[in-house]
Amino acid sequence: MVRGRGTRTFGDSDIEHPNTPNAMTASRRQFLRRGAAATAALASGPLLTFTPFAAGDARAQGRPVLKAGDQKGGLRALLESANALEGLAYDIQWTEFPAAAPLAEALNAGAVDSGPIGDAPAIFALAAGTRIRLIGANRSDPYGTAVLVRPDSPLRQAADLKGKSIGTNRGSIGHLIALKALESAGLKPDDANLRFLPPADAKLALSSGSIDAWATWEPYTAMAETSQHARVLVSGRGLWSGLSYLAATDAALASKRAVLQDFLHRVVRAQQWSYQHVPEFSATLARIIGISPQAARLQFERRRTQWRSIDAALIAEQQRTADFYLKAGLLRQRLDVRQTFDSGFSLSA
Repeated sequence: MVRGRGTRTFGDSDIEHPNTPNAMTASRRQFLRRGAAATAALASGPLLTFTPFAAGDARAQGRPVLKAGDQKGGLRALLESANALEGLAYDIQWTEFPAAAPLAEALNAGAVDSGPIGDAPAIFALAAGTRIRLIGANRSDPYGTAVLVRPDSPLRQAADLKGKSIGTNRGSIGHLIALKALESAGLKPDDANLRFLPPADAKLALSSGSIDAWATWEPYTAMAETSQHARVLVSGRGLWSGLSYLAATDAALASKRAVLQDFLHRVVRAQQWSYQHVPEFSATLARIIGISPQAARLQFERRRTQWRSIDAALIAEQQRTADFYLKAGLLRQRLDVRQTFDSGFSLSA
């Protein structure tokens, strides 16, 4: 039996990062306040148990507990479908988030120990003073990180976004793609109306016509394509690195380093298994995150995620993304991203 403590869900949220010269001063205060709110919300929120393992048993048996954050259930689905959670010497408490921003808040508050985060949200977390490290890296085909429009939209290329409204999560990889799409057409951030909405609200706004476009990521892109017949106006290919990470808090690294290493090994093995068992993984993903099997398979097959070592070239890519945000006016000062990485973790046992 897979031992675990359950799954908690945490609502849509976003981190305030206004496009002003003193953005990060205000942003850090808001980030820390919301971190405290995240702790309270998680403590009082519903606990949806998926095994009969009682919450107090881990402490009674002296087993470590890894508080694992997840985005839209993707990491948990990967591990469960591959049976990669068998034989654990620790227990896992899952908490699901709709996007990286609230996950970063929870990491900052210590409500979770570790979780997946994209390169752009990681930069905002670092700028806000969050004490996390990036311990594993992966690269995916960035096609599904995209700017979407309705199927009947007259917009045909990035240049058509001038003067239009684009919904996205502030500080997300969707936000990054929106800015990159505008830049690719010779436009500035203020040439379009960026409306900062969590994914659920942005999806409704696009379908209702309240916004002209939605800059988002997988699985939301595949969900919109298959359920709303949304059209990809600008894909992330050529605009985004496709990098994402497994992040961990400083506190977890100090007290649960061996647990985190084992967890990363299991994630990498499960990823390798998934590409040899596409139907099984897609079915598990659809069940856990509540999307159609068609959307689950579409986003999975085109992402082609590959885990890779943290090296100087990868860190340089992350630095370029941070420098882009500085150029766009979203960071107050240049960030040195090297401090964010912990290269002491291996990808294979």
